[in-house]
Amino acid sequence: MKDLNYMNIAEAAILKIKEGAFLTVKTGSALNTMTIGWATFGVIWRKPIMTVAVRSSRYTFSIIEAAEDFTVTVPAGDMSKETAYCGTKSGRDLDKFKICNLETVSGQKVLSPVIKTPGYHYECKIVYKSAMNPAFLSQDYDTSLYPQKDYHTLYFGEILACYETI
Repeated sequence: MKDLNYMNIAEAAILKIKEGAFLTVKTGSALNTMTIGWATFGVIWRKPIMTVAVRSSRYTFSIIEAAEDFTVTVPAGDMSKETAYCGTKSGRDLDKFKICNLETVSGQKVLSPVIKTPGYHYECKIVYKSAMNPAFLSQDYDTSLYPQKDYHTLYFGEILACYETI
């Protein structure tokens, strides 16, 4: 495992996240992973921050709302079947880890685990969250991305660890 400066890999990760990455959250005995295709990186409050978006209709939402942290695993290889499955099936109804043969490894700095696969791993402490207000959203985005009006909540996570596994 190689520790990395998150800025050195943010650009590569952004390109890969569009293909699908795993957002994993644990609190108590509840654990779930879901596919994300959107994320942002930046410096806010003088800290390295990764922001992820979760719709309130997702099973992960109930877990992340009670969690203090989350992880994002950006796979290095082709995991399109796994990300497609985890992006279309709910952890409410089935065990995505078992069905997709996804193993987890404990986080170095957070309670939520990372997916055991080669790639980039971000461990983030939730420092702020905000439900989207559609009154401030571009009408074009609202119409095209939210036809069911199931808006995201944005979770800002301070990046506590960033590393690559091979």
